[in-house]
Amino acid sequence: MPDNLAAHARRIANSVDPEGQAARARTARQGRKVEIIHGENAMSRLTAHVPVEVASAAYARVDGMAQALRRAGSSRSMDQLRADVTTDLLLGRDPGVTAPETAATVSLHMPASTALGITDDGCTLDGYGTIPAPIAREIMTNPASTWRKVLCDPTTGTPTSLGRTRRKPSTTIRDLVRIRDRECVVPWCHRPATHTDFDHEQPWTDGGPTSATNGTSRCRHHHRLKHHPRWTHSHNPTHSTTTVTTPHGTTYTAPVPPVLRP
Repeated sequence: MPDNLAAHARRIANSVDPEGQAARARTARQGRKVEIIHGENAMSRLTAHVPVEVASAAYARVDGMAQALRRAGSSRSMDQLRADVTTDLLLGRDPGVTAPETAATVSLHMPASTALGITDDGCTLDGYGTIPAPIAREIMTNPASTWRKVLCDPTTGTPTSLGRTRRKPSTTIRDLVRIRDRECVVPWCHRPATHTDFDHEQPWTDGGPTSATNGTSRCRHHHRLKHHPRWTHSHNPTHSTTTVTTPHGTTYTAPVPPVLRP
């Protein structure tokens, strides 16, 4: 099942049967485990079946360390670096890099009413989608979690935008765009926005402002692909939709779901 369809199905299931979804999630968490599957050519697959927020944070930390090694000049591919960092950490070896301070950041969004237990909807985890409200509240109240207030437009459900006049976005604008988009805005990409670039929709060199309304979250791959002459990318901030046309002429359009459903 495609990722976006699976996320949509989870959202519908959660809205129809929130208590059942929470019960199934708790049952599934009891089945967490690590498995090894031996394959061909002297290779094996090591998998961990763990709660989504744990897996997301672990992957983000490994990915952040792998990117740091790549920037330091490693000739290994990102897949190889992530695999090497993972095994080094598990075996107690020095991976050769220190994890960035925000490397294991995973963003969970929920309305204040759900956080207070008044309602049980609107909880999403970046890169995954809807999760049951009771599970979201457990994550929220974890001592290691950091709370952050985000004010949203009550009509559209999107975070309030801010503007600046410099090319490099301020931390406030960058965070606002990441919170709003949650993932790379390219329709088929689900890389969490915390690991994307701030991309000027109207290029800075063409007079585009550095603001939340002119900024989007694109992973490094799609940020570069946007400038390829055979690809066309456009973003409509009014309707929060991104349209991509491939070199073969196929057009994909997808909306960015609001952080708070009005």
